[in-house]
Amino acid sequence: MTTLTRRPALRWLVPLVAAVLLLSAGSIVSAVTATARDSLAPRTAAQLLVDVQKARLDGLSGTVRQTSDLGLPALPGLAGGNSAEFSSLVSGTHTMRVWSAGPQQVRIALLGQFGESDLIRNGADLWTWSSAKDAATHVTLPTGAAAQPGSGAGSGTGPATPAPGEPMTPQQLADRLLKAVDPTTAVSTDPTAVVAGRPAYQLVLQPRDRGTLVGSVRIAIDGATHVPTRVQVFARGASTPALEVGFTSFDPTAPAASVFDFSPPPGAKVTERSPADLGSHTGPGAGHRPGPGAAAGHGAPRPQVVGSGWSTVVVAQLPSPSPSADSPNSSGGNAGSPGGPGGMSLPSLLRMLPQVSGSWGSGHLLAGTLFSAVLTDDGRVAVGAVPPTTLYDALAAR
Repeated sequence: MTTLTRRPALRWLVPLVAAVLLLSAGSIVSAVTATARDSLAPRTAAQLLVDVQKARLDGLSGTVRQTSDLGLPALPGLAGGNSAEFSSLVSGTHTMRVWSAGPQQVRIALLGQFGESDLIRNGADLWTWSSAKDAATHVTLPTGAAAQPGSGAGSGTGPATPAPGEPMTPQQLADRLLKAVDPTTAVSTDPTAVVAGRPAYQLVLQPRDRGTLVGSVRIAIDGATHVPTRVQVFARGASTPALEVGFTSFDPTAPAASVFDFSPPPGAKVTERSPADLGSHTGPGAGHRPGPGAAAGHGAPRPQVVGSGWSTVVVAQLPSPSPSADSPNSSGGNAGSPGGPGGMSLPSLLRMLPQVSGSWGSGHLLAGTLFSAVLTDDGRVAVGAVPPTTLYDALAAR
């Protein structure tokens, strides 16, 4: 574990992780697993940790299926279904196509029944595109901008996890979770498996802290490339994953450069934005990390971290919303961006949730199987992979 860098700060939004790819059942699973076990040399957990950290590919492409069942209440825009909006990733099953040819060239396409949304990084150009809205957003990135979605750059004391609706590949999600490995995490291996038709090792992370809602994380590591190809996250006491994201097809070669070329079709609405609108992270998806309903760098104080490890709680003061932040038709200005589910800001959604109160004040609670979030009436937000009572204690301490 000494090969791992310190994990970055827990994003102060709802600590969701993406999900999917359920294996076939019964005898098929048994036969496939046996084949994988026979074709891979034994590796210890420590060896697999080193393998993942050293894994390097010139590029990759494939199809990713994501599913999440987080026990969330019914809210506008949270019914994932076959939507092509990135905000729908917080629930249901979805299919994405992903391409990468290094840190400067990344494309993620979310495929829906009636459209497609894309995040495209091609050098200094960052595009978001929504075919349903016939709208695109373009940002010219500064030199040295962060490489790609889910790169995990940052510093702090909590495990980093994506914001709701943030698209991620299995490798990016695994990178974030592996940065949480420290004495608070037990690391072991599971029997090998087959993911996207390729033999894979399985690494298991299990929080030692009983105060977290996360029971375990299982990461499938491609036997040939050592790149994570599937991630499963289990709630404490659960036998099936609440979140899963994995490749159904995987090609460890760089795609053609033309894949990353993008020009909006004639007649499409194009919005030019500045890098400052993206907050402190400037890869595809970076504009979706700021807190609910607001971009970082717009007057919001720095989030406060309470606790450590898997039980970390982040408490932040939300900036004053812009005039359009709570508009039913507002999605933060990013075509195809996650924004608030259903086009609503996250504060608007949270205010539809059950009211709670205590010595810390009053507010609204969002409780799921893997995380809890509280938006207080005085404009604070507290989130963590912990029960609500832990959030209340953190709010009272601040």
